[in-house]
Amino acid sequence: MKAFIFPGQGSQSVGMGAALATASAVARAVFEEVDDALGQKLFKLMAEGPEDALQLTANAQPAIMANAIATLRVLEREGGVRLAEKASYVAGHSLGEYTALCAAGAFDLATTAKLLRIRGDAMQAAVPVGVGAMAALLGADLAKAQALAEAASEGEVCSVANDNDPGQVVISGHKGAIERAVVLVKEHDIKRGVLLPVSAPFHCPLMQPAADKMAEALGETTIQGPLVPLFANVIAAPVHDPAVIRDLLVQQVTGTVRWRESIINMAAAGVTGTIELGGKVLSPMVKRCVPDMATASIISMDDIEAILKEI
Repeated sequence: MKAFIFPGQGSQSVGMGAALATASAVARAVFEEVDDALGQKLFKLMAEGPEDALQLTANAQPAIMANAIATLRVLEREGGVRLAEKASYVAGHSLGEYTALCAAGAFDLATTAKLLRIRGDAMQAAVPVGVGAMAALLGADLAKAQALAEAASEGEVCSVANDNDPGQVVISGHKGAIERAVVLVKEHDIKRGVLLPVSAPFHCPLMQPAADKMAEALGETTIQGPLVPLFANVIAAPVHDPAVIRDLLVQQVTGTVRWRESIINMAAAGVTGTIELGGKVLSPMVKRCVPDMATASIISMDDIEAILKEI
């Protein structure tokens, strides 16, 4: 059994998708459809930059999705691979959950792009710049991270945003609380705390205005039952029912991305390998969660040709 997985914010870079678009009309069609849906030349920004514009949350989220779906479509249409036949589950890290749902047919491509633009704008607008922060805790497990967050909060928001793997947890909240947490890492037997260069404190209660906005947007959106179940971030378990998926996507804005548990639970459900589409960020995390899990990452045409020989 395999799971197809999709990366989250941070995997964007200038030049993304350019070689794929040059090599494949199928990929070009995906980028053109996203451009049309957003009324923006997003692919030109992806291919040529400038980097500071691509890094903006409202651009990065649909760009990462478009790149991953373009990769998947080439695999499907030029390689003859059908997701429903090759994958038992899909999953994505944060915004990657929307990509996973698009890949599995729960959302069409244009709808996914529009939802991610709304999500990116709402997350950026939820907290004034400079009020929030995030930090990666290296050498921390979930229990240590939670204890540190509690000690550093002092009445402010400081909570676990991403439980990525057994040695990396990300915390999010008010800037002062996150900075206190970084100072306190050694007292909690954590190797290092690193402030992240992000524009907002994602996946914490400060994102409630964005969750409200997504509840409104998703309430007006038709969600189909996905071709294969989604391993949802906030419950680390598979879901198929559209109403449940809608609720979990809203909860995900303020909730913890339980990636480590998701991978462990996938393995318990019989998944023996993951295929990451459009990035090479999640596969190392997967290996740290379940060392004997087979992993593959697909970005280029060479990657696609290699995986076609394997599957």
